[in-house]
Parts: sequence; structure tokens; C-alpha cells
Amino acid sequence: MKVTEHISNAKGKTLFSFEIIPPQKGQNIQKLYDNIDPLMEFKPPFIDVTTSREEYVYIKKQEGLLERKITRMRPGTVGICASLKHKYDIDPVPHVLCGGFTKEETEYVLVDCHYLGLDNVMALRGDAMKHEAYFTPQNNGNKYALDLVQQIHELNQGRYLHDIIETPYKADFCVGVAGYPEKHMEAPSMQADLRRLKEKVDAGASYVVTQMFFDNQKYFEFVKAAKAMGIDVPIIPGIKPIAVERHLSVLPQVFSLNLPDDLVNEVEKCKDNKAIRQVGIEWAIAQSKELKAAGVPVIHYYSMGKSDNIKAIAKEVF
Repeated sequence: MKVTEHISNAKGKTLFSFEIIPPQKGQNIQKLYDNIDPLMEFKPPFIDVTTSREEYVYIKKQEGLLERKITRMRPGTVGICASLKHKYDIDPVPHVLCGGFTKEETEYVLVDCHYLGLDNVMALRGDAMKHEAYFTPQNNGNKYALDLVQQIHELNQGRYLHDIIETPYKADFCVGVAGYPEKHMEAPSMQADLRRLKEKVDAGASYVVTQMFFDNQKYFEFVKAAKAMGIDVPIIPGIKPIAVERHLSVLPQVFSLNLPDDLVNEVEKCKDNKAIRQVGIEWAIAQSKELKAAGVPVIHYYSMGKSDNIKAIAKEVF
């Protein structure tokens, strides 16, 4: 079932969803199940599964030289989606990236998703590689999320990269895209960022999931501005609980967001990460309750592979 259908069927009730990351190569998928199982009591209608782009590793040769190789440390997104659908009878949402994939490789991923009966995909540009100052697309890859949304829309119409295939068995993906309540770090202005978001919706995106934020007013202002721009699809807030002290510096730097002074002050009072984790839980509970009272369609949690703090939040909210 499509994410938009889940929202429609809920008839105004706020739904619970979360995002997981694939395990690193060599790890057992059971660890992933162990973190999903405690959250199933809150009846998530869908679970997002992230995709990692390629990265460089350096292999030491016998002569002492280093050989640079490209690898993916967390492959398996589509396979995990298939296992989640089978094990939990739930709608998985694979993330599909521009970065690190050619258009042909993207098409093959989408065909696999279609064969597996997946109804939803999240279309993202992805980040620059660690050695890049700015994002660089793969040769013959999509440059922007807009291009990726357009490719998915074309496939939904039965138009593949090199052929128009006459078939009644066309894909019909529900496409999600990202939104930024505090502006994407590369956007010159908030209005420019909203125009890019509207382009993605006009190209076929059916819903938006926001980047994490810690001040609900940022989300409410973003939704109001998006509606004024003519963006009329569901806008799902994304929430991440603070868990360790370094989040105070890492999150603003990596995601270009502001942390409220009240939250910063509470974290700085903590003597250890256990106390910080509890502050993060309590802040996210307060955020979630306010968002739920405002009637948001879904509250989406960035779990980063851990479920204990998300469960503590969900028990107080859902």
C-alpha cells in the first residue's frame, strides 16, 4: 500500500514510522530485527530503509603501497525491504539515491522493487563523498533529486531509459522526497529551497519527509510556507532524539540546523551520555505530543539502528 493511502485510511490519526540503516557487510540481519521487533507494537504502516553510496577504502599491498578501492559498506537495501515485507507484512520504503548510481543502475533497482511488489520509494540526491567539497553525480547519473523523481515518473508511465514498453504491468511507485524546515545547506534562500521542493512535487512526488528539527515552530512555518507555494502533498515531520554530547556540534554542522538554547543547556548540565539520552527522549516526547496535537499525518523517527529511545518516546505518544 502507498504511504499516501496509509495516511488517507488513518482519517486524521497520526501514524508512527521510523527509518533504519542496513547493517555493515558481514553482520547478521538478526541484529536489525532485534531493533525493529520492540517497535512493532506501535503498528508502523511503513519503515524506511536507507541506501549508502559508495566510499573509498585503502588496501595495503605487500610492497607497502596503498591501493584505493570503491566499496559500499552497507549494501542490501532492496534485500532488506523484501525481508521486512515478508517477516512483518509491512510496507518498506527503500531510499534511492542519485549519488553513486548511473541512471541504468537506478532503473535496475526500481525494476527489482517493482518485481518485489514495493509500492513506495524515497528519492534523494544524497550527500557528497567525504573527499568532495560539493556533490558530484555519477557519469550518466541523476544530478538532482528532481531528475530522479522524473525518472521514476517516466518508469511509472512505462517509459524506460532506452525503450517505450507497451505493457499493462507498469510500476506505480508512490514517491517521497525530502524537505528542509531550516533550508538545505546548499540553497541560497528558504524561498529558493521551497521552489525546488515544488518542482519535485510537480514532477510526481506524492509526499515529503522533513529533515530532523528540534524546534517545532520551524516545522509549522515550513508547512505554512510550502502551502503558500502551492505544495499540497502530506509533509511528514522527521524527529531524531539527541543521544550523545557530540550531537551538539555534529548535527548543526552536518545537517545545517539550529538547536534550541533550552535543549543545549539541558544537555550541557548532564554528567554522562545516559543522562543526555534521557534529555533527548524527553525533548522528543514533548515535540511529538505537540506535533500530534497539531494533527500531523505521521511522525517519522530517525532511529539510526537503535530502538530503545524510540520505544520510550512512542510509549508516551502513541
